Amino acid sequence: MADSTSTTHHDDVAKLAKLLGDFDFAMLTTIDENGALVGHPMTLQETEFDGDLWFIVGLGSTAVAHLQRKDTVGVTLSARDSWVSLAGTAAVVDDHSKLEQLWNSRVEAWFPEGPSDPTVGLVKFSADSAEYWDSPGGKVASALSFVKSKVTGDALDADNQKIEL
Repeated sequence: MADSTSTTHHDDVAKLAKLLGDFDFAMLTTIDENGALVGHPMTLQETEFDGDLWFIVGLGSTAVAHLQRKDTVGVTLSARDSWVSLAGTAAVVDDHSKLEQLWNSRVEAWFPEGPSDPTVGLVKFSADSAEYWDSPGGKVASALSFVKSKVTGDALDADNQKIEL
């Protein structure tokens, strides 16, 4: 694992932003009325990370109902060789121009009536902290690192950082 003192906060945030650009989908975890954690699959709508993520949602969804009760959420993302966990808050945002700006053909599969559909809205997630795990090089490099770890007894060769945002 990488030593957290070997990089600057700016480097860590830049790496996080780069990793987030590789993801298309996320799980938004909300808290329901009984205090249980509930995951909701979401499609990321912006690839440039500035501390916020945007999701297009159905306003009648359970995710929206949960956010109206409690805004504390988690967002997790995973790819072949990297994983990101974000903690923060989320809110339903009424911003039609932003909705139109973010609208794309992937979203139309869920919302065929387009951005003017009154049952469609936005969720803005604001990150307070993040943690990422990255094993660059894809499946082969990850497999070799795993074998090396098993043979030598050393920890898996991967980059892991916790970041306060």
